[in-house]
Amino acid sequence: MKLALVGATGLVGREILVVLEERSFPISDLFLVASKKSCGHTIPYLGKAHTVISLEDLLDKEVDLALFSAGAKVSEIWIPQLIAKGCKVIDNSSFWRMNENHKLIVPEVNGIELTEKDMIISNPNCSTIQLVMALAPLHQRFIVKRVVVSTYQSITGSGVKAVTQLENEERGILGDMAYPHPIYQNVIPHCDIFEENGYTKEEMKLINETKKILDKDIDVTATAVRVPVVGGHSESVNVMFENDFNLDDVSGALRNMIGVEVVDNPLENKYPMPITACKKDAVFVGRIRRDFTQKNTLNMWVVSDNLRKGAALNTVQIAEYLLMKNYI
Repeated sequence: MKLALVGATGLVGREILVVLEERSFPISDLFLVASKKSCGHTIPYLGKAHTVISLEDLLDKEVDLALFSAGAKVSEIWIPQLIAKGCKVIDNSSFWRMNENHKLIVPEVNGIELTEKDMIISNPNCSTIQLVMALAPLHQRFIVKRVVVSTYQSITGSGVKAVTQLENEERGILGDMAYPHPIYQNVIPHCDIFEENGYTKEEMKLINETKKILDKDIDVTATAVRVPVVGGHSESVNVMFENDFNLDDVSGALRNMIGVEVVDNPLENKYPMPITACKKDAVFVGRIRRDFTQKNTLNMWVVSDNLRKGAALNTVQIAEYLLMKNYI
């Protein structure tokens, strides 16, 4: 397996390397790719120092699979060039996600849709991944009709610059700002850019990607909020079903979902939190309770490490699925 990682020096790229190593993903040749300012630097993997190369250099290599985590513009320009050379690509940017010719994959939910012909496979938005992981088993049992989701998103979703901003503000240091406002001791109801409809791009990703992955007939509305947290994203989710349910069946369906862990004992103060989800692979669900104001409606709380399942792990799981099916 000749594998390239594009965006190897970023937060997600570094986490992908950790996950590849932890899961013993078979690699014969590893090409680490980043911007020109990082070229020549070395990154360790399995005890060996790998020199960072440019995308131009990568085009001269024979590559079976490329994992992209370098932003939409990079994906737009460079992925078609790799595809033309016969390389499959798993892309963590937003560029290809809503393209009807390319699949948006969470392996536990819709991995079965993948075929050998798929050359570009999109990794969903981090917030979408944990949402659909919790919704999928419930949609299968009770049929989801409407979802109202409010997110509490970690600064790590904005990259290294946001982490540095929080660290600087905690120390009282002036520095570069990833956000238009301070994030330390603050909550910013603004993730990504605002669109003409008044929703942010992040909110529209949640809406559109959930429909593409699960069911186009599900109504979704979202509010995405940035919080001064490092360990993961949290979501307050209100779900209306077509069919009635009992809470034991809901918990049972979630417990039977691979990759989901139910943590739901409020009387003992047990519920999902970013501080306990950090560095974990699972999507955690708790605070499961009936919404007594609406028929067939449920409230739940969903937490996951956005750099793990929300990005790096899901990417590697797609690669593992392709390998298992002999599609690469």
